[in-house]
Amino acid sequence: MPYRSGFRAGLFEGHTVLIPGGGGGLGRCIAHELASLGARVVLAGRTQAKLDRVRDEIMEDGGAVAGCHALELRDEPAVVQLVERVLSEHGPVDGLVNAAGGQFPAKLENLSLNGWNAVLHNNLTSYFLVAREVYRQCMRQRGGSIVNIGADWEGGMAGMGHNGAARAGLSNLTATAASEWGRDGVRVNCVIPGFIATTGLDRYPEDDWDSLAGIARRVPLGRHGTAAEISAMAVFLLSEMAAYVTGADFRVDGGIHNGASSFLFQPESARNVRTFNGFHRDEPPALLDI
Repeated sequence: MPYRSGFRAGLFEGHTVLIPGGGGGLGRCIAHELASLGARVVLAGRTQAKLDRVRDEIMEDGGAVAGCHALELRDEPAVVQLVERVLSEHGPVDGLVNAAGGQFPAKLENLSLNGWNAVLHNNLTSYFLVAREVYRQCMRQRGGSIVNIGADWEGGMAGMGHNGAARAGLSNLTATAASEWGRDGVRVNCVIPGFIATTGLDRYPEDDWDSLAGIARRVPLGRHGTAAEISAMAVFLLSEMAAYVTGADFRVDGGIHNGASSFLFQPESARNVRTFNGFHRDEPPALLDI
């Protein structure tokens, strides 16, 4: 069974899209959907085995993977060399999806400087480095689209202040890059997922699983999201249909930013709520038991 995308077949025929973080989670799903729509995807990330697995999946499904490149995305010389190699081996890059990253829970009072720096470098510096090099080496001359995968930082991020700081910076980086690079035909946008049912949730301590599963009570639509629902927004922003869209954050979060209740209102049980999950290889987290 192939990826069930809502976009027209061949939408990205002849396009090359670089996906740092394409070895798992949201990046894996986005890579699958883009490949199903005709894109030649280039996967990058820290672990070669994960990249190879996604490559093999996409090729089994009839898609094209131009290359897999393992590197430390926080290493400036390595990123410069990555983009040089991609352009040399695979030709111009039409789209970039920054989907790498990682974080861990910690209160600010218990957070070491090393932990702070690691998360800022994972979720902000690496995005900057890859975007800058793709712009410098390719998109400045021919335009393109960049999509950053962020997180909702407004209102603070208690228990993960390092991640909140990085994601706030990413939203500002997105807006600044859109302003500076727009005249070269480069669009830059940011997708802000809510709580998405991927195996990434299982990496949190088991003591937190009940809280993570219970998040749905805070969501107006009454459920967690799917990776395919995030991918659909990223694909739209990369596409020609978003030609006049740049410098913006797009929440795909079921409305959790607004909340599902107030001191005057308590929601009833969810009903008539639909889910889109076109990803035929989706792997839900164990903690949700779905």
